[in-house]
Amino acid sequence: MIAQEIKKRIQDRLSRLYGAENSESVADNIFDYIEHHRSKRTRSVTGPFWTHQDIVLITYGDTVQSPNYPPLQSLRSFLTKHLPTEFNMLHILPFFPWSSDDGFSITDFRSVDSGLGNWEDIKALEESYDLVIDLVLNHCSRENLWFNDYIAGDPKANKYFIEIEENTNVSSVTRPRSSPLLTGVRTHEGMKYVWATFSNDQIDLNYKNPEVLLEFIDILLFYFRQGARMVRLDAVAYLWKKLGTTCIHLPQTHEVVKLFRDILEELEPGALIMTETNVPHAENITYFGDGDEAHVIYQFSLPPLLLHAIFSGSTEYLYQWAKDLEALQVPEGCTFLNFTASHDGVGLRPLEGLVPTDKINVMLDTMRERGGYISTKSNLDGTESPYELNISFFDAFRDLHTEKRTWHVPMFFLSQIFSLSFKGIPAVYILNLFATPNDSIGVERTGSTRSINRRKWDRGELEDLINNQESETGNIFLKYKQLLSIRKRQSAFHPDASQHVMNLDNGLMGLVRTSLDSSQKIIALYNFTDEKLFIGWDKISYGIMEWTELLKFSIPSFEENGLYLPPYAACWFTNKPTKR
Repeated sequence: MIAQEIKKRIQDRLSRLYGAENSESVADNIFDYIEHHRSKRTRSVTGPFWTHQDIVLITYGDTVQSPNYPPLQSLRSFLTKHLPTEFNMLHILPFFPWSSDDGFSITDFRSVDSGLGNWEDIKALEESYDLVIDLVLNHCSRENLWFNDYIAGDPKANKYFIEIEENTNVSSVTRPRSSPLLTGVRTHEGMKYVWATFSNDQIDLNYKNPEVLLEFIDILLFYFRQGARMVRLDAVAYLWKKLGTTCIHLPQTHEVVKLFRDILEELEPGALIMTETNVPHAENITYFGDGDEAHVIYQFSLPPLLLHAIFSGSTEYLYQWAKDLEALQVPEGCTFLNFTASHDGVGLRPLEGLVPTDKINVMLDTMRERGGYISTKSNLDGTESPYELNISFFDAFRDLHTEKRTWHVPMFFLSQIFSLSFKGIPAVYILNLFATPNDSIGVERTGSTRSINRRKWDRGELEDLINNQESETGNIFLKYKQLLSIRKRQSAFHPDASQHVMNLDNGLMGLVRTSLDSSQKIIALYNFTDEKLFIGWDKISYGIMEWTELLKFSIPSFEENGLYLPPYAACWFTNKPTKR
Protein backbone atom coordinates (compact mmCIF):
# COMPACT_ATOMS: atom_id res chain seq x y z
CA MET A 1 0.00 0.00 0.00
CA ILE A 2 1.49 3.34 -1.04
CA ALA A 3 1.77 5.92 1.74
CA GLN A 4 -0.73 8.74 1.31
CA GLU A 5 1.94 11.39 1.90
CA ILE A 6 4.02 10.06 -0.99
CA LYS A 7 0.95 9.77 -3.20
CA LYS A 8 0.18 13.42 -2.62
CA ARG A 9 3.79 14.51 -3.32
CA ILE A 10 3.80 12.56 -6.57
CA GLN A 11 0.46 14.02 -7.69
CA ASP A 12 1.60 17.56 -6.83
CA ARG A 13 4.80 17.15 -8.84
CA LEU A 14 2.87 15.79 -11.82
CA SER A 15 0.49 18.75 -11.65
CA ARG A 16 3.47 21.10 -11.93
CA LEU A 17 4.79 19.11 -14.90
CA TYR A 18 1.63 18.35 -16.87
CA GLY A 19 -1.19 20.35 -15.31
CA ALA A 20 -3.83 19.24 -12.83
CA GLU A 21 -6.10 17.94 -15.58
CA ASN A 22 -3.51 15.34 -16.69
CA SER A 23 -1.78 14.52 -13.42
CA GLU A 24 -4.29 12.02 -12.05
CA SER A 25 -4.02 9.52 -14.91
CA VAL A 26 -0.21 9.76 -14.95
CA ALA A 27 -0.11 9.29 -11.18
CA ASP A 28 -2.31 6.18 -11.45
CA ASN A 29 0.13 4.70 -13.95
CA ILE A 30 3.06 5.41 -11.62
CA PHE A 31 1.27 3.78 -8.69
CA ASP A 32 0.62 0.73 -10.88
CA TYR A 33 4.34 0.58 -11.77
CA ILE A 34 5.29 0.74 -8.10
CA GLU A 35 3.02 -2.16 -7.21
CA HIS A 36 4.09 -4.15 -10.26
CA HIS A 37 7.78 -3.84 -9.39
CA ARG A 38 7.07 -4.51 -5.73
CA SER A 39 5.50 -7.84 -6.71
CA LYS A 40 8.35 -8.73 -9.09
CA ARG A 41 11.40 -7.90 -6.98
CA THR A 42 13.44 -10.67 -5.42
CA ARG A 43 15.69 -8.37 -3.38
CA SER A 44 15.34 -5.15 -1.42
CA VAL A 45 17.94 -2.45 -0.93
CA THR A 46 18.58 -2.16 2.81
CA GLY A 47 21.09 -0.72 5.26
CA PRO A 48 22.42 2.80 5.82
CA PHE A 49 22.92 5.05 2.81
CA TRP A 50 26.71 4.98 3.28
CA THR A 51 29.57 4.22 5.69
CA HIS A 52 33.30 4.97 5.90
CA GLN A 53 33.96 1.66 4.13
CA ASP A 54 32.23 2.70 0.92
CA ILE A 55 34.60 3.18 -2.02
CA VAL A 56 33.30 3.10 -5.61
CA LEU A 57 35.21 1.55 -8.51
CA ILE A 58 34.23 3.06 -11.89
CA THR A 59 34.81 0.92 -14.96
CA TYR A 60 33.51 -0.04 -18.37
CA GLY A 61 32.28 -3.59 -18.64
CA ASP A 62 35.04 -4.39 -21.13
CA THR A 63 38.01 -2.54 -19.60
CA VAL A 64 39.66 -5.89 -18.73
CA GLN A 65 39.35 -8.40 -21.56
CA SER A 66 40.22 -12.09 -21.90
CA PRO A 67 40.10 -14.17 -25.09
CA ASN A 68 38.00 -17.01 -23.64
CA TYR A 69 35.42 -15.20 -21.51
CA PRO A 70 32.79 -12.48 -22.01
CA PRO A 71 34.13 -9.14 -20.72
CA LEU A 72 31.79 -8.95 -17.71
CA GLN A 73 32.97 -12.38 -16.58
CA SER A 74 36.59 -11.38 -17.18
CA LEU A 75 36.05 -8.23 -15.10
CA ARG A 76 34.52 -10.21 -12.24
CA SER A 77 37.34 -12.75 -12.28
CA PHE A 78 40.01 -10.02 -12.34
CA LEU A 79 38.43 -8.11 -9.44
CA THR A 80 37.98 -11.29 -7.39
CA LYS A 81 41.65 -12.16 -7.80
CA HIS A 82 43.34 -8.76 -7.56
CA LEU A 83 40.92 -6.45 -5.71
CA PRO A 84 38.88 -8.72 -3.44
CA THR A 85 38.29 -6.27 -0.58
CA GLU A 86 39.35 -2.79 -1.72
CA PHE A 87 35.97 -1.75 -3.20
CA ASN A 88 32.43 -2.48 -2.10
CA MET A 89 30.61 -0.44 -4.78
CA LEU A 90 30.98 -0.99 -8.52
CA HIS A 91 29.85 1.49 -11.16
CA ILE A 92 29.70 -0.31 -14.49
CA LEU A 93 29.36 2.35 -17.17
CA PRO A 94 26.54 1.73 -19.68
CA PHE A 95 26.51 -1.95 -20.54
CA PHE A 96 23.47 -1.84 -22.84
CA PRO A 97 23.43 -2.25 -26.64
CA TRP A 98 24.72 0.98 -28.18
CA SER A 99 25.73 2.63 -31.45
CA SER A 100 28.29 5.30 -30.41
CA ASP A 101 29.93 7.21 -27.55
CA ASP A 102 31.15 4.01 -25.84
CA GLY A 103 27.72 3.06 -24.58
CA PHE A 104 25.95 6.38 -24.08
CA SER A 105 23.94 6.12 -27.34
CA ILE A 106 21.65 3.31 -26.25
CA THR A 107 19.62 1.20 -28.67
CA ASP A 108 17.87 -0.91 -25.99
CA PHE A 109 17.58 0.27 -22.38
CA ARG A 110 16.45 -3.09 -21.00
CA SER A 111 19.09 -5.42 -22.44
CA VAL A 112 22.76 -6.14 -21.78
CA ASP A 113 25.06 -5.76 -24.79
CA SER A 114 25.66 -9.32 -25.98
CA GLY A 115 29.30 -8.43 -26.61
CA LEU A 116 29.71 -7.90 -22.85
CA GLY A 117 27.56 -10.67 -21.40
CA ASN A 118 24.03 -10.88 -20.03
CA TRP A 119 21.91 -10.05 -16.98
CA GLU A 120 23.20 -13.16 -15.22
CA ASP A 121 26.70 -11.67 -15.40
CA ILE A 122 25.39 -8.45 -13.86
CA LYS A 123 23.69 -10.48 -11.12
CA ALA A 124 26.96 -12.31 -10.43
CA LEU A 125 28.73 -8.97 -9.87
CA GLU A 126 25.88 -7.82 -7.62
CA GLU A 127 26.67 -10.73 -5.29
CA SER A 128 29.97 -9.04 -4.40
CA TYR A 129 29.27 -5.33 -4.89
CA ASP A 130 26.63 -2.67 -4.49
CA LEU A 131 26.07 -1.79 -8.14
CA VAL A 132 25.79 1.66 -9.69
CA ILE A 133 23.89 1.59 -13.00
CA ASP A 134 23.52 4.42 -15.51
CA LEU A 135 20.07 5.69 -16.43
CA VAL A 136 20.82 7.51 -19.69
CA LEU A 137 17.53 9.32 -19.68
CA ASN A 138 18.15 12.46 -21.77
CA HIS A 139 18.55 10.78 -25.15
CA CYS A 140 18.66 7.55 -27.12
CA SER A 141 20.49 6.29 -30.18
CA ARG A 142 19.25 6.92 -33.71
CA GLU A 143 19.15 3.12 -33.96
CA ASN A 144 16.79 2.76 -30.99
CA LEU A 145 13.47 1.19 -31.97
CA TRP A 146 11.64 4.25 -30.64
CA PHE A 147 13.43 6.42 -33.19
CA ASN A 148 12.91 3.87 -35.96
CA ASP A 149 9.21 3.99 -35.17
CA TYR A 150 9.35 7.79 -35.29
CA ILE A 151 10.90 7.69 -38.75
CA ALA A 152 8.18 5.26 -39.87
CA GLY A 153 5.46 7.59 -38.59
CA ASP A 154 4.20 5.58 -35.62
CA PRO A 155 1.74 7.92 -33.81
CA LYS A 156 3.04 7.03 -30.34
CA ALA A 157 6.71 7.44 -31.27
CA ASN A 158 6.01 10.79 -32.95
CA LYS A 159 5.64 12.31 -29.48
CA TYR A 160 8.83 10.76 -28.09
CA PHE A 161 11.11 13.30 -29.78
CA ILE A 162 11.29 17.06 -30.20
CA GLU A 163 10.64 18.28 -33.73
CA ILE A 164 11.63 21.86 -34.56
CA GLU A 165 11.65 23.85 -37.79
CA GLU A 166 15.16 24.09 -39.23
CA ASN A 167 15.34 27.88 -39.02
CA THR A 168 14.09 28.13 -35.40
CA ASN A 169 16.15 30.48 -33.23
CA VAL A 170 17.80 28.25 -30.60
CA SER A 171 20.60 30.65 -29.69
CA SER A 172 19.51 30.86 -26.04
CA VAL A 173 20.04 27.14 -25.47
CA THR A 174 23.06 26.21 -23.34
CA ARG A 175 25.30 23.85 -25.28
CA PRO A 176 27.82 21.35 -23.92
CA ARG A 177 29.10 20.73 -27.45
CA SER A 178 30.02 22.69 -30.57
CA SER A 179 27.93 20.47 -32.85
CA PRO A 180 24.57 21.76 -34.19
CA LEU A 181 21.66 21.47 -31.78
CA LEU A 182 19.29 20.26 -34.49
CA THR A 183 19.95 17.21 -36.62
CA GLY A 184 18.15 16.29 -39.81
CA VAL A 185 16.41 12.98 -40.35
CA ARG A 186 14.48 11.65 -43.34
CA THR A 187 11.06 10.38 -42.25
CA HIS A 188 8.06 9.02 -44.10
CA GLU A 189 6.84 12.63 -44.23
CA GLY A 190 10.12 14.01 -45.55
CA MET A 191 13.00 15.80 -43.86
CA LYS A 192 12.49 16.64 -40.18
CA TYR A 193 14.79 18.30 -37.65
CA VAL A 194 15.01 16.95 -34.13
CA TRP A 195 16.72 18.10 -30.93
CA ALA A 196 20.15 16.51 -30.31
CA THR A 197 22.02 18.13 -27.43
CA PHE A 198 25.14 15.95 -27.55
CA SER A 199 25.54 14.47 -31.06
CA ASN A 200 23.54 13.56 -34.14
CA ASP A 201 23.47 9.97 -32.87
CA GLN A 202 22.01 10.97 -29.49
CA ILE A 203 18.43 12.14 -30.05
CA ASP A 204 16.87 13.93 -27.09
CA LEU A 205 13.65 12.58 -25.64
CA ASN A 206 10.52 14.68 -25.12
CA TYR A 207 9.60 14.74 -21.43
CA LYS A 208 6.68 17.04 -22.11
CA ASN A 209 5.10 13.79 -23.21
CA PRO A 210 4.23 11.92 -19.97
CA GLU A 211 4.58 8.62 -21.80
CA VAL A 212 8.34 9.24 -21.97
CA LEU A 213 8.49 9.91 -18.24
CA LEU A 214 6.52 6.73 -17.52
CA GLU A 215 8.84 4.74 -19.78
CA PHE A 216 11.88 5.83 -17.78
CA ILE A 217 10.22 5.31 -14.41
CA ASP A 218 9.64 1.72 -15.49
CA ILE A 219 13.27 1.42 -16.61
CA LEU A 220 14.51 2.99 -13.35
CA LEU A 221 12.62 0.46 -11.25
CA PHE A 222 13.72 -2.38 -13.55
CA TYR A 223 17.37 -1.48 -12.89
CA PHE A 224 16.85 -1.74 -9.15
CA ARG A 225 15.26 -5.13 -9.64
CA GLN A 226 18.33 -6.16 -11.62
CA GLY A 227 20.73 -5.33 -8.78
CA ALA A 228 21.30 -1.57 -8.64
CA ARG A 229 22.01 0.07 -5.29
CA MET A 230 22.45 3.47 -6.90
CA VAL A 231 21.33 4.86 -10.27
CA ARG A 232 23.30 7.61 -11.96
CA LEU A 233 21.17 10.08 -13.92
CA ASP A 234 23.31 10.84 -16.95
CA ALA A 235 23.22 14.39 -18.38
CA VAL A 236 20.09 15.06 -16.38
CA ALA A 237 20.55 18.86 -16.34
CA TYR A 238 19.39 19.07 -20.00
CA LEU A 239 16.27 16.94 -19.53
CA TRP A 240 13.45 19.46 -20.01
CA LYS A 241 13.35 21.78 -23.02
CA LYS A 242 11.53 25.07 -23.42
CA LEU A 243 12.35 27.38 -26.30
CA GLY A 244 13.35 30.86 -25.20
CA THR A 245 15.17 29.52 -22.13
CA THR A 246 18.64 28.05 -21.61
CA CYS A 247 17.08 24.57 -21.43
CA ILE A 248 19.38 23.62 -18.55
CA HIS A 249 18.41 23.20 -14.88
CA LEU A 250 14.79 24.08 -15.63
CA PRO A 251 12.36 23.72 -12.69
CA GLN A 252 10.70 20.80 -14.43
CA THR A 253 14.01 18.92 -14.53
CA HIS A 254 14.36 19.26 -10.76
CA GLU A 255 10.76 18.08 -10.36
CA VAL A 256 11.54 14.90 -12.31
CA VAL A 257 14.54 14.09 -10.09
CA LYS A 258 12.45 14.72 -6.97
CA LEU A 259 9.73 12.51 -8.40
CA PHE A 260 12.22 9.66 -8.81
CA ARG A 261 13.28 10.09 -5.19
CA ASP A 262 9.66 10.04 -4.01
CA ILE A 263 9.07 6.77 -5.87
CA LEU A 264 12.20 5.16 -4.40
CA GLU A 265 11.31 6.34 -0.90
CA GLU A 266 8.16 4.27 -1.22
CA LEU A 267 9.57 1.22 -3.02
CA GLU A 268 13.30 1.05 -2.17
CA PRO A 269 14.08 3.45 0.71
CA GLY A 270 17.70 2.28 0.87
CA ALA A 271 18.34 3.02 -2.82
CA LEU A 272 20.27 6.07 -4.02
CA ILE A 273 19.98 8.58 -6.86
CA MET A 274 23.13 10.30 -8.15
CA THR A 275 23.00 13.22 -10.59
CA GLU A 276 25.67 13.77 -13.24
CA THR A 277 25.75 17.52 -13.92
CA ASN A 278 29.09 18.71 -15.26
CA VAL A 279 28.43 22.40 -14.60
CA PRO A 280 29.78 25.20 -12.37
CA HIS A 281 29.76 24.43 -8.66
CA ALA A 282 26.90 26.78 -7.71
CA GLU A 283 24.65 25.13 -10.31
CA ASN A 284 25.77 21.63 -9.42
CA ILE A 285 24.75 21.79 -5.76
CA THR A 286 21.19 22.83 -6.61
CA TYR A 287 20.50 19.14 -7.30
CA PHE A 288 20.43 18.47 -3.57
CA GLY A 289 17.19 20.46 -3.52
CA ASP A 290 16.04 20.75 0.08
CA GLY A 291 17.23 17.24 0.81
CA ASP A 292 14.45 15.90 -1.41
CA GLU A 293 16.31 15.50 -4.70
CA ALA A 294 19.62 13.70 -5.40
CA HIS A 295 21.19 11.70 -2.59
CA VAL A 296 24.61 12.00 -4.23
CA ILE A 297 26.14 14.66 -6.48
CA TYR A 298 29.42 14.43 -8.37
CA GLN A 299 32.07 16.75 -6.92
CA PHE A 300 32.87 18.10 -10.38
CA SER A 301 35.06 21.00 -9.24
CA LEU A 302 37.49 18.72 -7.39
CA PRO A 303 39.37 17.12 -10.35
CA PRO A 304 40.29 20.36 -12.20
CA LEU A 305 41.04 22.21 -8.94
CA LEU A 306 43.38 19.43 -7.79
CA LEU A 307 45.04 19.30 -11.19
CA HIS A 308 45.56 23.07 -11.23
CA ALA A 309 46.85 23.19 -7.64
CA ILE A 310 49.46 20.48 -8.26
CA PHE A 311 50.38 21.87 -11.68
CA SER A 312 50.84 25.43 -10.39
CA GLY A 313 52.08 24.68 -6.88
CA SER A 314 49.44 27.09 -5.58
CA THR A 315 46.57 25.99 -3.31
CA GLU A 316 44.94 29.42 -3.29
CA TYR A 317 41.88 28.43 -5.32
CA LEU A 318 41.55 24.88 -4.00
CA TYR A 319 41.66 26.22 -0.43
CA GLN A 320 39.04 28.92 -1.01
CA TRP A 321 36.67 26.46 -2.68
CA ALA A 322 37.14 23.87 0.08
CA LYS A 323 36.64 26.54 2.74
CA ASP A 324 33.42 27.70 1.08
CA LEU A 325 32.27 24.09 0.86
CA GLU A 326 32.92 23.68 4.59
CA ALA A 327 30.34 26.40 5.24
CA LEU A 328 27.77 24.80 2.92
CA GLN A 329 24.87 23.18 4.73
CA VAL A 330 24.51 19.91 2.85
CA PRO A 331 21.03 18.51 3.60
CA GLU A 332 20.80 15.42 5.77
CA GLY A 333 20.83 12.26 3.68
CA CYS A 334 22.90 13.92 0.94
CA THR A 335 26.60 13.80 0.08
CA PHE A 336 29.14 14.25 -2.72
CA LEU A 337 30.96 11.70 -4.87
CA ASN A 338 34.65 12.60 -4.88
CA PHE A 339 36.71 11.54 -7.89
CA THR A 340 39.67 12.70 -9.95
CA ALA A 341 39.31 10.96 -13.30
CA SER A 342 36.47 9.47 -15.28
CA HIS A 343 35.57 8.17 -18.71
CA ASP A 344 34.56 11.73 -19.64
CA GLY A 345 37.83 13.50 -18.89
CA VAL A 346 38.26 16.56 -16.67
CA GLY A 347 35.37 19.01 -16.85
CA LEU A 348 36.43 22.66 -17.16
CA ARG A 349 33.10 24.43 -16.64
CA PRO A 350 33.27 23.59 -12.90
CA LEU A 351 36.28 25.96 -12.70
CA GLU A 352 34.16 28.93 -13.79
CA GLY A 353 34.20 31.55 -11.07
CA LEU A 354 36.83 29.62 -9.11
CA VAL A 355 40.07 30.06 -11.10
CA PRO A 356 40.90 33.03 -13.38
CA THR A 357 40.67 32.22 -17.08
CA ASP A 358 44.28 33.18 -17.83
CA LYS A 359 45.56 30.73 -15.21
CA ILE A 360 43.36 27.97 -16.62
CA ASN A 361 44.70 28.64 -20.11
CA VAL A 362 48.31 28.34 -18.94
CA MET A 363 47.53 24.91 -17.52
CA LEU A 364 45.67 23.82 -20.65
CA ASP A 365 48.57 24.81 -22.90
CA THR A 366 50.81 22.49 -20.89
CA MET A 367 48.21 19.70 -20.94
CA ARG A 368 48.28 19.86 -24.74
CA GLU A 369 52.06 19.39 -24.62
CA ARG A 370 51.47 16.30 -22.48
CA GLY A 371 49.23 14.77 -25.14
CA GLY A 372 45.86 16.08 -24.00
CA TYR A 373 42.97 17.47 -26.05
CA ILE A 374 40.63 20.34 -25.18
CA SER A 375 37.01 20.11 -26.33
CA THR A 376 34.90 23.26 -26.53
CA LYS A 377 31.30 24.33 -26.07
CA SER A 378 29.26 26.92 -27.94
CA ASN A 379 28.40 30.12 -26.06
CA LEU A 380 25.32 32.31 -26.46
CA ASP A 381 27.40 35.03 -28.18
CA GLY A 382 28.60 32.64 -30.87
CA THR A 383 32.06 32.12 -29.38
CA GLU A 384 33.49 28.87 -28.07
CA SER A 385 35.17 28.18 -24.74
CA PRO A 386 36.95 25.18 -23.16
CA TYR A 387 34.54 22.53 -21.92
CA GLU A 388 36.59 19.44 -21.14
CA LEU A 389 40.21 18.28 -20.90
CA ASN A 390 40.74 14.82 -22.35
CA ILE A 391 43.91 13.23 -20.99
CA SER A 392 44.95 10.26 -18.91
CA PHE A 393 44.96 11.58 -15.34
CA PHE A 394 48.27 9.79 -14.79
CA ASP A 395 49.89 11.44 -17.81
CA ALA A 396 48.52 14.84 -16.77
CA PHE A 397 51.36 14.91 -14.22
CA ARG A 398 54.07 13.60 -16.58
CA ASP A 399 56.33 16.64 -17.09
CA LEU A 400 58.22 16.09 -20.34
CA HIS A 401 60.79 18.87 -20.22
CA THR A 402 62.09 19.49 -16.71
CA GLU A 403 63.59 17.85 -13.69
CA LYS A 404 60.04 17.56 -12.30
CA ARG A 405 59.76 14.25 -14.14
CA THR A 406 61.12 12.67 -10.95
CA TRP A 407 58.00 13.87 -9.13
CA HIS A 408 55.55 12.29 -11.57
CA VAL A 409 54.34 9.47 -9.32
CA PRO A 410 54.28 11.52 -6.06
CA MET A 411 52.25 14.24 -7.82
CA PHE A 412 49.77 11.67 -9.10
CA PHE A 413 49.43 9.99 -5.71
CA LEU A 414 48.98 13.34 -4.01
CA SER A 415 45.88 13.91 -6.16
CA GLN A 416 44.50 10.47 -5.35
CA ILE A 417 45.16 10.60 -1.60
CA PHE A 418 43.64 14.07 -1.25
CA SER A 419 40.47 12.95 -3.01
CA LEU A 420 40.17 9.87 -0.79
CA SER A 421 40.34 12.02 2.35
CA PHE A 422 37.85 14.71 1.27
CA LYS A 423 34.36 14.68 2.73
CA GLY A 424 32.00 12.49 0.69
CA ILE A 425 32.03 9.06 -0.94
CA PRO A 426 35.31 8.35 -2.78
CA ALA A 427 35.31 6.92 -6.30
CA VAL A 428 38.27 5.62 -8.31
CA TYR A 429 38.38 5.24 -12.09
CA ILE A 430 39.86 1.82 -12.80
CA LEU A 431 42.48 3.15 -15.25
CA ASN A 432 44.04 5.19 -12.43
CA LEU A 433 44.84 1.93 -10.62
CA PHE A 434 46.96 0.81 -13.55
CA ALA A 435 48.84 4.09 -14.21
CA THR A 436 47.26 3.97 -17.66
CA PRO A 437 48.94 6.40 -20.09
CA ASN A 438 47.30 8.35 -22.90
CA ASP A 439 45.68 5.99 -25.39
CA SER A 440 46.55 7.90 -28.57
CA ILE A 441 45.88 4.81 -30.67
CA GLY A 442 42.36 4.69 -29.28
CA VAL A 443 41.80 8.30 -30.32
CA GLU A 444 42.97 7.52 -33.87
CA ARG A 445 40.77 4.43 -34.03
CA THR A 446 37.55 6.04 -32.81
CA GLY A 447 38.04 9.66 -33.84
CA SER A 448 36.93 10.67 -30.32
CA THR A 449 39.33 12.52 -28.04
CA ARG A 450 37.60 10.98 -25.01
CA SER A 451 39.08 7.63 -26.05
CA ILE A 452 42.41 8.88 -24.72
CA ASN A 453 41.30 7.75 -21.25
CA ARG A 454 39.14 4.75 -22.17
CA ARG A 455 41.77 2.11 -22.84
CA LYS A 456 40.77 -1.54 -22.99
CA TRP A 457 43.36 -3.78 -21.29
CA ASP A 458 44.20 -7.33 -22.29
CA ARG A 459 44.11 -9.20 -18.99
CA GLY A 460 47.30 -11.18 -19.69
CA GLU A 461 49.28 -8.03 -20.51
CA LEU A 462 47.81 -6.21 -17.52
CA GLU A 463 48.64 -8.99 -15.08
CA ASP A 464 52.21 -9.19 -16.38
CA LEU A 465 52.61 -5.49 -15.58
CA ILE A 466 50.89 -5.76 -12.21
CA ASN A 467 53.28 -8.52 -11.20
CA ASN A 468 56.30 -6.47 -12.28
CA GLN A 469 57.05 -4.01 -9.50
CA GLU A 470 59.61 -2.28 -11.72
CA SER A 471 56.85 -1.17 -14.08
CA GLU A 472 54.79 1.97 -13.48
CA THR A 473 51.64 -0.16 -13.47
CA GLY A 474 52.98 -2.63 -10.92
CA ASN A 475 54.32 0.11 -8.67
CA ILE A 476 51.13 2.19 -8.74
CA PHE A 477 48.79 -0.80 -8.39
CA LEU A 478 50.51 -2.13 -5.26
CA LYS A 479 50.67 1.27 -3.56
CA TYR A 480 47.07 2.03 -4.50
CA LYS A 481 45.87 -1.24 -2.95
CA GLN A 482 47.71 -0.38 0.27
CA LEU A 483 46.19 3.09 0.25
CA LEU A 484 42.63 1.80 -0.21
CA SER A 485 43.06 -0.82 2.49
CA ILE A 486 44.16 1.85 4.98
CA ARG A 487 41.50 4.34 3.96
CA LYS A 488 38.46 2.10 4.36
CA ARG A 489 39.29 1.33 8.00
CA GLN A 490 39.13 4.94 9.21
CA SER A 491 35.83 5.94 10.81
CA ALA A 492 36.84 9.61 10.55
CA PHE A 493 36.37 9.29 6.78
CA HIS A 494 32.65 8.55 7.03
CA PRO A 495 30.89 10.68 4.37
CA ASP A 496 28.97 12.49 7.11
CA ALA A 497 31.98 12.97 9.40
CA SER A 498 32.87 16.62 9.95
CA GLN A 499 35.58 18.34 7.92
CA HIS A 500 37.57 21.43 8.83
CA VAL A 501 39.89 23.05 6.29
CA MET A 502 43.03 24.33 8.00
CA ASN A 503 44.41 27.80 7.29
CA LEU A 504 47.93 27.02 6.06
CA ASP A 505 50.43 28.82 3.83
CA ASN A 506 49.95 28.76 0.07
CA GLY A 507 51.17 25.48 -1.36
CA LEU A 508 49.85 23.52 1.62
CA MET A 509 46.48 22.00 2.44
CA GLY A 510 45.23 20.50 5.67
CA LEU A 511 41.98 18.73 6.50
CA VAL A 512 40.73 17.77 9.96
CA ARG A 513 38.19 14.92 9.82
CA THR A 514 36.34 13.84 12.97
CA SER A 515 34.30 10.63 13.22
CA LEU A 516 30.60 10.76 14.01
CA ASP A 517 31.19 9.50 17.56
CA SER A 518 34.23 11.82 17.98
CA SER A 519 36.45 8.84 18.82
CA GLN A 520 38.81 9.40 15.88
CA LYS A 521 40.42 12.45 14.38
CA ILE A 522 42.55 12.44 11.25
CA ILE A 523 44.69 15.40 10.29
CA ALA A 524 45.53 15.10 6.59
CA LEU A 525 48.45 17.30 5.54
CA TYR A 526 49.50 17.91 1.93
CA ASN A 527 52.35 19.70 0.16
CA PHE A 528 51.44 20.73 -3.39
CA THR A 529 54.93 22.01 -4.29
CA ASP A 530 58.35 20.62 -5.23
CA GLU A 531 59.91 22.22 -2.14
CA LYS A 532 60.06 21.19 1.52
CA LEU A 533 57.51 23.32 3.41
CA PHE A 534 57.16 24.11 7.10
CA ILE A 535 53.96 23.95 9.21
CA GLY A 536 54.10 25.42 12.70
CA TRP A 537 52.45 23.72 15.65
CA ASP A 538 50.38 26.86 16.12
CA LYS A 539 48.69 26.07 12.79
CA ILE A 540 47.82 22.50 13.75
CA SER A 541 46.65 22.89 17.37
CA TYR A 542 46.93 19.15 18.02
CA GLY A 543 49.81 17.17 19.50
CA ILE A 544 50.29 15.02 16.43
CA MET A 545 53.87 14.10 17.38
CA GLU A 546 52.22 11.50 19.62
CA TRP A 547 49.83 10.37 16.87
CA THR A 548 50.26 7.66 14.24
CA GLU A 549 50.96 8.51 10.61
CA LEU A 550 48.93 5.98 8.64
CA LEU A 551 50.28 6.08 5.10
CA LYS A 552 54.07 5.89 5.44
CA PHE A 553 54.39 7.20 1.86
CA SER A 554 56.05 10.47 2.91
CA ILE A 555 58.32 10.99 5.92
CA PRO A 556 57.89 14.41 7.59
CA SER A 557 60.64 15.80 9.79
CA PHE A 558 59.66 17.10 13.22
CA GLU A 559 61.12 20.26 14.75
CA GLU A 560 60.60 21.87 18.14
CA ASN A 561 58.11 24.39 16.75
CA GLY A 562 56.60 22.44 13.85
CA LEU A 563 57.24 19.96 11.05
CA TYR A 564 58.52 19.94 7.49
CA LEU A 565 56.60 18.19 4.72
CA PRO A 566 58.68 16.82 1.82
CA PRO A 567 57.75 17.81 -1.75
CA TYR A 568 54.33 16.48 -2.82
CA ALA A 569 53.91 14.80 0.56
CA ALA A 570 50.61 13.35 1.76
CA CYS A 571 50.31 12.38 5.42
CA TRP A 572 47.37 11.15 7.50
CA PHE A 573 47.91 11.57 11.24
CA THR A 574 45.42 9.87 13.56
CA ASN A 575 44.86 9.77 17.30
CA LYS A 576 43.34 6.29 16.95
CA PRO A 577 45.73 3.92 15.17
CA THR A 578 44.27 0.87 13.50
CA LYS A 579 45.90 -2.38 12.46
CA ARG A 580 47.56 -2.22 9.07
